[in-house]
Amino acid sequence: MSITEQIHQAVLKIPASAWTPAVEPGGQIRDGAWAAELAGDVLDGWPKGMRLIVRKEHPHPGAQLRFTDTDGHGLTAFATNTQDAAIAALELRHRQRARTEDRIRAARATGLTNLPLHDTAQNQLWLEIVQIARALLAWMPMLALTGPARLKPSA
Repeated sequence: MSITEQIHQAVLKIPASAWTPAVEPGGQIRDGAWAAELAGDVLDGWPKGMRLIVRKEHPHPGAQLRFTDTDGHGLTAFATNTQDAAIAALELRHRQRARTEDRIRAARATGLTNLPLHDTAQNQLWLEIVQIARALLAWMPMLALTGPARLKPSA
C-alpha cells in the first residue's frame, strides 16, 4: 500500500471527536474546516519528531473533489516538525503559506518572471507597472465583489 493510501485509510479512522475546528488569523473559527493529527503506524519510518496534520473542509464553489475525499469534504495533509504548537495554529500557518505561494505565482503571471528591458531604469519602471497590476488584483475583489469572493483576494 502506498503512503497516500495509508494516510487516506488513517484519515477514515479518525473519530469525529478528534477533529479540531480550523481558525482564521483573528482567532475566530473557520466555518466548515477542521484539522486533526495522524499518529501511529502511518508515521513508521518517518524522521523522529515529524507530525502529520490533516485538514478537511467543505469545498469552495467550483472546486473539484477527488475520489479520495470523504463525506463531501476536501482533504489536505502536510508534515511538520514543529512540536510545541496547537493543531489549529499549524493548519493556519500552512494555509497562509499557500496564499503566499499563490500571490508569488500571480506576480509572475503579471510580468515578474523576467526583466524584459535592457536598461536598469526601464526595468525599474517595468517592476512598478507589475506592482500596480498586483495592487489592482488585490483591491478589485474588495471594491467590486460581494460575499465570499470579496473575502478571498487573489492577489
